[in-house]
Amino acid sequence: MHLLHIAHRADWQDSLRDGTYSTSTRGHSLDEVGFVHASYPEQVDDVAGFVYRDDPEPLCVLVLEESLIHQDGVRVELEDGGDGELYPHIYGPIDRSWVVDVRPARFDAAGRFVY
Repeated sequence: MHLLHIAHRADWQDSLRDGTYSTSTRGHSLDEVGFVHASYPEQVDDVAGFVYRDDPEPLCVLVLEESLIHQDGVRVELEDGGDGELYPHIYGPIDRSWVVDVRPARFDAAGRFVY
């Protein structure tokens, strides 16, 4: 199964140089939040609209192979103050070996998230 993480392209590029990716979500680090936010494919459009719609930075979507992530690394949890939906949270930095694809992402003229 694949998990998705929306990222600033610059943050992903930095991780290629540094070896790990540790941004939790827009403007927040793993150290601040305690985990990296992720989504299932059917959730990513709503997350993108809620978190990144007004973000001017270039985006990408990291496609993670869940089976490659260490055993206790993913927990499916409710978001604080969320809509009652369960989201995957990755407890630790993203290892590049878990990333099976990196897709450019943007909002199209109609406001849809495209990746």
